[in-house]
Amino acid sequence: MSARVRFPRFFITSPGPCPYLPGKTERKVFTELNGNHADELNEALGSIGFRRSQNVAYRPSCLDCKACVSVRVRTDEFRPNATQRRVLRRNADLVVSECRPWSTTEQYDLLRHYLSSRHPDGGMANMDDMDYADMVEHSPVRSHVIEYRTPTRFGRLGELVGACLTDQQSDGVSMIYSFYNPDIEGRAGLGNFIIMDHIMRARAAGLPYVYLGYWVNGAARMQYKTRYRPLERRGPDGWEYFDPDAEAQAP
Repeated sequence: MSARVRFPRFFITSPGPCPYLPGKTERKVFTELNGNHADELNEALGSIGFRRSQNVAYRPSCLDCKACVSVRVRTDEFRPNATQRRVLRRNADLVVSECRPWSTTEQYDLLRHYLSSRHPDGGMANMDDMDYADMVEHSPVRSHVIEYRTPTRFGRLGELVGACLTDQQSDGVSMIYSFYNPDIEGRAGLGNFIIMDHIMRARAAGLPYVYLGYWVNGAARMQYKTRYRPLERRGPDGWEYFDPDAEAQAP
């Protein structure tokens, strides 16, 4: 009798410059997600620190560095601080919709504005509309796009100001990629709001975790993930609580 799920084949990328830490070399191990059991495989790999990109699950496998660690927020225990409460109040009127994973021109235009403003030299800077469609629509697992819009006025749909491609898992949600309008007046903290909205949505659904991807100790652009606590990281012995402040101060 054949096995229910065939053991996946893993591959390793060629070494290349690390996008987070100057002078470091990056390498990834990855496998393809396909077939009837892609959801189960993605979730099993996610539990040991893998991330999804389209139909591939990957994790860092660098020879001389272990700085990238997968992190997740404990939704039941999260309590917004004073700054985060102000962000929640400021954006409480946004209309949030869970949409099927289908790309739209409106989403792509928002992504282009976000990338040009926040990551003009990043790896996604040259993404065209077909690349974006591939990112959103070529998902072999349960995914959706969460849209954030200004309130409806005079029967017209509000402006799209934020979006997040999100995977559904049995123990939580995994934020694959979020983007927003960083320049809209009166909407400071939109990126923070999107993360907190995911935490609250997961908690309301009885899901204990929100997966935020990789935190890189020493990489300034990854430090925002440490604002959402309590935070767990995936270590050699499994998931464990950790204090990012103490980690950052360690020699």
